[in-house]
Amino acid sequence: MKALFSSALIAATVAFTFAAPAAKEKVAPLGPVTEEQLEKSKKNLRHVALAWHNYNDTTGTFPNNVQSKDGKALLSWRVQILPYIEEEKLYEQFKLDEPWDSANNKKLIDKMPKLFEPIRARADSGMTFYQVFTGKHGLIGAGKQYGVATIPDGSSNTLMCVEAAKPVIWTEPDDLVFDGKDVPALGGLFDGKWHGAMCDGSVQRFRKGVDAELMARLIDPADGQVVNIEEAIDPDEEKK
Repeated sequence: MKALFSSALIAATVAFTFAAPAAKEKVAPLGPVTEEQLEKSKKNLRHVALAWHNYNDTTGTFPNNVQSKDGKALLSWRVQILPYIEEEKLYEQFKLDEPWDSANNKKLIDKMPKLFEPIRARADSGMTFYQVFTGKHGLIGAGKQYGVATIPDGSSNTLMCVEAAKPVIWTEPDDLVFDGKDVPALGGLFDGKWHGAMCDGSVQRFRKGVDAELMARLIDPADGQVVNIEEAIDPDEEKK
């Protein structure tokens, strides 16, 4: 009897060990890019740009990532513009002197406004593709307080907010770092094409693979270089 029980136990163990792996859940393809999707993202960026300008009218400068007294980044500019996109109640729930991942602020990640939600591309809850350029040669960052009228290269020549290649948590002060040489990857929503809001509030659709030198001029707010933005516009957009 004991031998029969042992044999049955061994057989069950072998069957469990060599059981076929569970089938992976099939993910539906994204499908082709539609004009409706493109226009929706353009509209979103117009709202972002308007919020930046309204913030500028109130404070005298563009929003920046919130920093502590010792210079540590706490919350993103996306949190700063909440009162300017009709999200005052959500803004009031944040503790502005705490980092994005504090016990209080972390609970608000899943409350991301629809304005920041991905279009077409997939991302985890609370993540967005809308980002700005930061770092030594970016628009925002530690010690920077540009406003619409104080951008050295001019507001119509400088990028404000773009569709990045990869999403970030919307409350985290995590954006596209530009060191003056390596241009961050863009175009995660529409297979390489991307939209960008300029600091003057206009929104353009850009083609894939814009020349790195031209991109650097569009990103850096104070390089003193002449920009011909028409060279970067998506040809399909120009035909409209």
